[in-house]
Formats: sequence, C-alpha cells, structure tokens
Amino acid sequence: MAAVTTISNFATFHSQFLPSPTNPHHFSLSPKNFTLTIVARTNITATPSVQLTASRFTRSHLASAAYGGEPPAGGGGDGGSGGYDNNDSDGSGDGDEDRDRNKAEALAAMAEAGRSSESLPKDLAAAIKAGRVPGLIVKRFFELEKSAVFRWLLGFDGFKERLLADDLFLTKVGIECGVGIFTKTAAELERRRENFTKELDFVFADVVMAIIADFMLVWLPAPTVSLRPPLAVSAGRIAKFFYGCPDNAFQVALSGTSYSLLQRIGAIVRNGAKLFAVGTGASLVGTGVTNALINARKALDKSFAGEAEDVPILSTSVAYGVYMAVSSNLRYQVLAGVIEQRLLEPLLHQHKLILSAICFAVRTGNTFLGSLMWVDYARWIGIQKIRE
Repeated sequence: MAAVTTISNFATFHSQFLPSPTNPHHFSLSPKNFTLTIVARTNITATPSVQLTASRFTRSHLASAAYGGEPPAGGGGDGGSGGYDNNDSDGSGDGDEDRDRNKAEALAAMAEAGRSSESLPKDLAAAIKAGRVPGLIVKRFFELEKSAVFRWLLGFDGFKERLLADDLFLTKVGIECGVGIFTKTAAELERRRENFTKELDFVFADVVMAIIADFMLVWLPAPTVSLRPPLAVSAGRIAKFFYGCPDNAFQVALSGTSYSLLQRIGAIVRNGAKLFAVGTGASLVGTGVTNALINARKALDKSFAGEAEDVPILSTSVAYGVYMAVSSNLRYQVLAGVIEQRLLEPLLHQHKLILSAICFAVRTGNTFLGSLMWVDYARWIGIQKIRE
C-alpha cells in the first residue's frame, strides 16, 4: 500500500536546494523546472525513492527578466546612467553578465534599425560581437549616421570613438577653437594692460600657440568608446598597461568595462606626455613665426630695433610643453570627465541646447583662466619679463 512520505522528509530534501548565504551560485529549484515524485511503500524498508527532472538550470539574467524577474545588480546597464557603469567595479563577477546584456541590447538595436553586422564598421561590429558596447552606443551610431557630416566623420577612427561617447564632441571642438583666439587675447590684455602694445610679440606668440593647441586640448582628454582591436600577445607590459587605460581619467566606464585607480592615473600620464609634445611643437611654430615678424619689422623700422628682442624659442617651447602637460592636462581632464560627463550630461541630456550653452560658458571660462595662468607661469620662470 502506497503512502505519502512525511513532511520532515520533504523538508530535509528541499533544504538541500535552498540558496546558501555563503554560496550565491547555489540555486533553488522552481516547480516549473522539475517534477518531484516520492513513493513509499509500507511493506518495504528501503529509503523512499526520489525522481527529479530538470529541463534547464541557468543564471541568465535575460531569461529571468523575461519571466518577470530582475537582472542581477552591478551591471550598470542603461538605467539612469545611459548605458554606463558608474560603479567602476572590478567586474570580476559581473563582467560576463554585462557583456551578455550589452550584446543582447546591441543586437536588439540592430534588429530595430534593420541593420546587419556587415553594414557596420568592422571595429564596431567586432565590439558588438564581444559585448563591449551597450545598445545605447549602437543607437547613437545610427542617429549620427543620419547626418552627412557626422557620417563622414564616423569614417575616421578617432572621431568615431569620441562621437559615440559624446554626440556633442564636435560642438565642443567648435566652442574651444572658436572662442580661443578671443579669450586668449582678452586674457593677455588683462594681464599686460598698459604693456599690451609693447608686448605684442609675446601676445602673438601666445595666441598662435593657443590656436594650434586648442584642438588637441579637446581631442586628447575627451571620453571615448574604445573600439581598438586586442593587442598582440608579444606586446610589452607597458604597452599592455596603457592599452587598458581610458582616454579620460575621470570618464564613466561603459557597462562591462572597468578601470582601476592605477589605470586612471595612467591616463593622466599618457595624455600629459602627448600634450607635452603638442605644446612644445606648437610653441616652436608660434615663437618661430613671432621672431620672423620681429626681424622683418626691425629691418623696416630702425627705431623698433631697440624696443624688441627675439623670443627665446627653445626655452619657451619646453616651458609651454610642461605647462600643457600639467596645467592644461589636468584642467581639461576634469572639465570633460567630471564637469561635463558626470555632472552636466546626466542632468541635461534631454536638453541639448541648454547643455551646449552651459558647455560654452564653462569652456570659455576655462580657456580664459588658462591664458591668465600661462602669463603668470611664463613670468615666474623668467621666459617673459615685464617691460618698462
């Protein structure tokens, strides 16, 4: 005669499948996933038999979401961060889940737009396949492609990586270069005052250096979406380290990507080295042109020969390179990564016109401040002196 087993037996069995606080990967079994049959016969002393059938055990957060559950925390998907992971965790436990979610979102965006991977740039298609970019980035790519200008710029790797991270990147380039010449001149006038006309050679050199450097000051510290292919196995340790560093030390990491503190410091060092080269080169051009103009004026105006003297090319160029690597590097890293991406963008991402206007004001003020600091720095180290 068959009989139902006791409640205590079932409780003992079920407790083996309950989640353990010390083992988050220990899963409970749902009635949807298995059937439980317990048969006991009174005339048999053997242990009651237990039969389990499980169609599937899975941890996929996409599957759980489809059944009404919530994806596991820590992924940093679209949510309120626009597809970015604001936690900057090490990603050791959730990296695979984030990449799975990124790939699912990206494929859904492609399906919605009726696009295939063959119609995308190879580096973007590879990043989607690897789960390195969320659906938001893919949608932004499709939106940018609607403009002929942006579609052309997306053909260049550097512009593509920056436009996908910030669709106002080109606007910020225009702001920086457009107002640069005026703010630099105004700052020179503020610092030199009555000596402004006497020091026009210094002013001209500073403005020329600024025009050349302004573009790079927006370009290098700008947040990017990394679409670079993996490094060769034979790459050195230094190359591998800087490969993993972000372009902006303070930029928000995409879901599925994380940066350590050392990598963020590495971004400052790498950009500093680049800006030193840019600043030195720009200064060589600016001071060279200035000296040529001074010598031409001396040849035409003999009275001017006693008033003007050549700008020291090498010392000025090196000093400007150091200034760019330290002051400009830090100011623009904070401006692009903290003020714009972390503070202004989350608040005003749906109001692009207001966001652009505030960025214009902030960048104008930063450029003017930089000009004031350069004049003080140049006088402090002795490459520019106050003329009586």
